[in-house]
Amino acid sequence: MFTRLADIINANISAMLDKAEDPQKMLRLIIQEMEDTLVEVRASTAKVLADKKQLLRKIEHLALQMDDWQAKAELALSREREDLARLALVEKKHLQESIKVQQHELGLVDDSLIQLQQEIEQLELKLLESRNRQAGLIARQTTVKNRHAVRQQLDNDRALKTREKFEQFQAKIDQLEAKAEVLGTDEGNQDLAKQFAELSADAEIANELAKLKAKLAK
Repeated sequence: MFTRLADIINANISAMLDKAEDPQKMLRLIIQEMEDTLVEVRASTAKVLADKKQLLRKIEHLALQMDDWQAKAELALSREREDLARLALVEKKHLQESIKVQQHELGLVDDSLIQLQQEIEQLELKLLESRNRQAGLIARQTTVKNRHAVRQQLDNDRALKTREKFEQFQAKIDQLEAKAEVLGTDEGNQDLAKQFAELSADAEIANELAKLKAKLAK
């Protein structure tokens, strides 16, 4: 567990995110790993605290037994039973040795608790840093999405305006073409009327000429 903690605490999150294809997903996984590890460390800390309390109770119990054998040794000497007093002091000695062993274990437990507490504090700082970085990534992603949406909207507006201008321009061209067609039709009609008028004039002249020829012939 301590190795796992050390790996997490010493991990270069920035380097990991730089190499990741999806930094936000990678950061979520890192945070999840930290949260799971923090739960395990706190559970282990609670267990070590329970072990410490058990050791303290055991040491206290051994100390009471040692005092009891001390009292028995004194009683035996008061009754001139040195042999019993010696046996009582031997038992007291065994208890002293047991207490030393338990106190050594207690010292190891205290060292573990100190280390666990330090690791928890470092892990909590690392977790806070990662959560802040996650919030920053989310904010940046939201900003990018908003900017993209605005840009897309602007592009759509520009495209719409361009299309409208093109349609207006096309409408003007259609009007001009229609006007040209109308003018062309009027000019054609006028030319045709002129030709008929000329034909009519030619017919009148022909009549006059025929009349004149007839008169001269007479």
